[in-house]
Amino acid sequence: MPRILITGAAGFLGSHLCDRFIREGYEVVGMDNLITGDLRNLEHLFPKKEFTFHHKDVSNFVHVSGPLDYILHFASPASPIDYLKIPIQTLKVGSLGIHNCLGLAKAKNARILIASTSEVYGDPTVHPQTEAYWGNVNPVGPRGVYDEAKRFQEAMTMAYHTYHGLQTRIIRIFNTYGPRMRLNDGRVLPAFIGQALRGEDLTVFGKGNQTRSFCYVDDLVEGIWRLLHSDYPYPVNIGNPDEITILQFAEEIIKLTGTKQKIVFKDLPKDDPTQRRPDITKAKKILGWEPKVSRAEGLKITYQAFKALPKEVLYKQEHRDFEGYIRK
Repeated sequence: MPRILITGAAGFLGSHLCDRFIREGYEVVGMDNLITGDLRNLEHLFPKKEFTFHHKDVSNFVHVSGPLDYILHFASPASPIDYLKIPIQTLKVGSLGIHNCLGLAKAKNARILIASTSEVYGDPTVHPQTEAYWGNVNPVGPRGVYDEAKRFQEAMTMAYHTYHGLQTRIIRIFNTYGPRMRLNDGRVLPAFIGQALRGEDLTVFGKGNQTRSFCYVDDLVEGIWRLLHSDYPYPVNIGNPDEITILQFAEEIIKLTGTKQKIVFKDLPKDDPTQRRPDITKAKKILGWEPKVSRAEGLKITYQAFKALPKEVLYKQEHRDFEGYIRK
């Protein structure tokens, strides 16, 4: 039975990856310090003998006893509110964390896939974004901690590939959604659905003409699976190229939920990307991958998952408390 370590296992993407690899007959070792992850995403796996969980911070040290065939490094805060509140922890997991994971991969002779992001392109001047585009990032802006952590992570991974001959894979993930997203993490999709379910007006930043492309989580997981088992060591975009403005998206959510709320407009945050759409030519050619789930279908599933949340979760207003994770 192949054995895989998944960091960030209690998060949105990490937990879905745990499910997929267990279904595929893998032994899964999950690791998470729970700074943004939630054990409720994994509780259905705890009875399974193929799954073990380690409550650890990969930025400090990573040790897994026994053999390992694969590592997926998915540990990182991923919403703007998170990485504005814990900027140093965000930088550390993309630098110290990846260094520790690469060292473990080298020691175990394991193949490692790292979760990079479309944020490496910053506020792009090229549209749609291909893997050859170097990006337009403000390294000292408020979002720079996340963007540069991921860019450094890619550089460190390629250094281990070229210098040590390590088997590495790099995925650049575009906006992804689905069940298990944190309702109040500040990202646009859970924010809109949460506001609609609570009967609040939907908040759009700027004029709402900035664009995003949303990929359903099952499609993304399939892309990760294919990339991990490919022979391609360079970055690959995985996302849905079906582009929509944020204002149009808000209107879609109101239609989906059948609510009567207004759309209210607020100032655009600093360095917020004006456009985002993946060029997935490489994923199609190398992996035979493209998204299958339409936005309408994926939103219905996600809406039902959010609708089933307990009221105390739905109406919880405060963001995650990071006090215990911050060194004074």
